[in-house]
Amino acid sequence: MVATTFAADTPLAITELVRSDGIWRNWYWWCLALGGLLGVFFFSRLWRRAQVLTDNELIELRYSGRPAALLRGFKAIYFALLYNFIVMGWVINGMSAVASVTLGVGRNWAVWGCALVALLYSTASGFWGVVVTDFFQFILAMDGAIILAVLAVKYIGGMSELIEEVKLSAGYQSDTLQFFPSLPGGSEGFLSTNFFTFLIFILVMWWASHNADGGGYIIQRMSSCKNERHALLATLWFNLANYAFRVWPWVVVAVVSLVLFPSLSDDPIGDKAGYPKVMMEVCGPGVLGLLIASFLAAFMSTISTHLNWGASYLLNDVYRRFVKPDAEEKHYVWASRFATVFVMAGAAITATFMGSIARAWEFIWAMGCGIGPVLILRWFWWRINAWSEITALASSIFITIAFEIIAFIQTINAGADYALFSSPPVIFGLAFSIQHKALVIVPLSIISWVTVTFITSPVSEDKLRSFYQRVHPGGAWRTEWKERWGSTPIRTHVFNWILGVVLIYGATFGIGSLIFGKTSTGLILLVAAAISGYWAVKRASVTE
Repeated sequence: MVATTFAADTPLAITELVRSDGIWRNWYWWCLALGGLLGVFFFSRLWRRAQVLTDNELIELRYSGRPAALLRGFKAIYFALLYNFIVMGWVINGMSAVASVTLGVGRNWAVWGCALVALLYSTASGFWGVVVTDFFQFILAMDGAIILAVLAVKYIGGMSELIEEVKLSAGYQSDTLQFFPSLPGGSEGFLSTNFFTFLIFILVMWWASHNADGGGYIIQRMSSCKNERHALLATLWFNLANYAFRVWPWVVVAVVSLVLFPSLSDDPIGDKAGYPKVMMEVCGPGVLGLLIASFLAAFMSTISTHLNWGASYLLNDVYRRFVKPDAEEKHYVWASRFATVFVMAGAAITATFMGSIARAWEFIWAMGCGIGPVLILRWFWWRINAWSEITALASSIFITIAFEIIAFIQTINAGADYALFSSPPVIFGLAFSIQHKALVIVPLSIISWVTVTFITSPVSEDKLRSFYQRVHPGGAWRTEWKERWGSTPIRTHVFNWILGVVLIYGATFGIGSLIFGKTSTGLILLVAAAISGYWAVKRASVTE
């Protein structure tokens, strides 16, 4: 799981965030741990019980009729193509940036060699091969990140020297080394402050995300686990490794880049170049080769999963469901291989039009930010129907694209070259970054889908009964169903979730505090994380 989310673009995007705003800006994705832990303690068991090949298959288990079929087909095409093309596009974009800086070659040669390798083994082996290769590629990629961080700090003279040098650098801001942004002050408008951005991240973004109940390829991993307990523990371990362990080597290198390269405004790829430039500065020939190999491993681990994931949608939720439902399995294997190649080609084209990686992350979140509450509530509230989910997704997509069109028009009118996701639109004199878009998209989407939910017919009782009997999630369902098929009280999940939150953030900021010289704080946080983690695992392992 964590190998897939560790791509060649990820350290570059983290560097971009740290250099532009400071360490605290990682709350843009740190906040998603809150939603990831919902996936652990609320949904991992439920997904395992659902026994689906893709998360879109759940749609026709939970809803009924033509709206359910329409939704399943649309989401499969949307996430397999539009969403996947953008994600894979920025991964290719990130790897091409590393290749151009470190190898001194055109931005496409090294990338396409690795993409071809990943395409070949993904096409030949399918899900099993992707998982096995991800395992080894993550070890190589993580080792490379740690080695670079150690060498970079040693190059400066040590962590204490690094902290002092950063404070003297031209790129230093008051929040550069802070894990949390400063409280607002002065004459700056509140909507433009770092603290406002942080509040939107922790109060809105994590539950509004389209991954609120697990996330597509994460759900695929949950469903493939041996049993419910393995699904829960595996997903908990993923969140711990994803948020607490892997981020700090990248953050350290990003901070070092502020000392070695205070300004990168003249570089063709901007602040993203900080990470590969540090590689070139501090590494000798042998180590540099190892680090480039680690980047290629990270690149291929992500590309292979997204190829397999996108192809699984196109095959199971579109082709097999709507086009050719009664063919032999051998036919579907070849159809999936064709789909894999098609996804790779689309991603390659998208990569050529992409600007900022960090802005592309934000665009992807905004496209699905209205659907999160529906994805959560469909498990626990009988009244949610297919039209609820259709409306939530459609409203988010429409508003997000409208924002991007405004940005495009403004860029062209200003006589500048437009790059996809390169700059936010300016509305009423305010640059509408992701935190401002969230205040528009999320409320409008919620109003839309709630209204549609109550003016459309509910799902038939037979379908609801069949779903509950299979998954028995608990929540707002018939009392006799809960008594007959059982459920875990929601309060039990909530308490386990709180323990998980203490575990993940205690470990994350405990490790970060130790690295940046706050030893006492770091030890206290790590002890709290260990106690909470032990208790959470013990409670969750016996929860039925």
